[in-house]
Amino acid sequence: MKLDLLPDDCFAHILSFTSPKDACRLSIVSSELQSSADSDSVWEKLLPPDYLDTISRLTSPWSWKTKKELFFRSCDPHFIDIGRKIISLDKSTGKKVHVLSSRELSISWATNPLYWSWKSYIHSRFSEVAELRTICWLQINGKFNTENLSPKTLYGAYLIVKFASRAYGLDTLPSEVFVKVGNFISQAKIFLRRRQRKIENSEKNVRILNRIEASRFNDESNRVCERKDGWIEIELGSFYNDAREDKKDIEMGLKEVTGEHLKGGLIVEGIEIKPKK
Repeated sequence: MKLDLLPDDCFAHILSFTSPKDACRLSIVSSELQSSADSDSVWEKLLPPDYLDTISRLTSPWSWKTKKELFFRSCDPHFIDIGRKIISLDKSTGKKVHVLSSRELSISWATNPLYWSWKSYIHSRFSEVAELRTICWLQINGKFNTENLSPKTLYGAYLIVKFASRAYGLDTLPSEVFVKVGNFISQAKIFLRRRQRKIENSEKNVRILNRIEASRFNDESNRVCERKDGWIEIELGSFYNDAREDKKDIEMGLKEVTGEHLKGGLIVEGIEIKPKK
């Protein structure tokens, strides 16, 4: 049976069970399919069920003509909750992405100007970031509710940071990272920065040193990476958000409290919670 023989509303109903990526692909197959693939009934289903509530929380509301236009505008980052959070949708899947600013996090001693400073930063999406002056007790925690995320989705939580030119003491001991949802907990140890070492020895010694370094950073090599926007994301952990009605708080964070050495120069933008590819 040819697809174009199906009634428009029937084909649109079928498309509503696919993904945004599939709907866009089918819209260019033929002019007959485009009408169904671009219809509001399809894109209404591809939007999160609570999209109207999200729109009401935007710091700068905007209008749209079609639900497809609304979807793709929602894929751009938008500030919500007086500008202390950012929400967007993943273009391929329509899953929610949230970013909590540093002001939404619990940072030990953050109110003491001897240890932390709050400042505007040209490269940040938020109006201010937290910069570590100097401290020996480093602890950053965040909390979020699974109700605000897409169901049946594997998520990762990432601490978004940069290092000031004066950064020091961040490569001495590993930090503990974790994500906890209900009885589930994901834990690991990572080095915030890879120690820069220089060696002026033989090529053999260089190869040995590289193997040692690769072994030392094997775990965090997949957890610490530079983003296209120049920030560094540190994976705190991952979790599966099921479709149960009993919504839970996600607790996540990073700490290095075992050493007595001073550290500084860490710039914290926030924590991003996004679907894992």
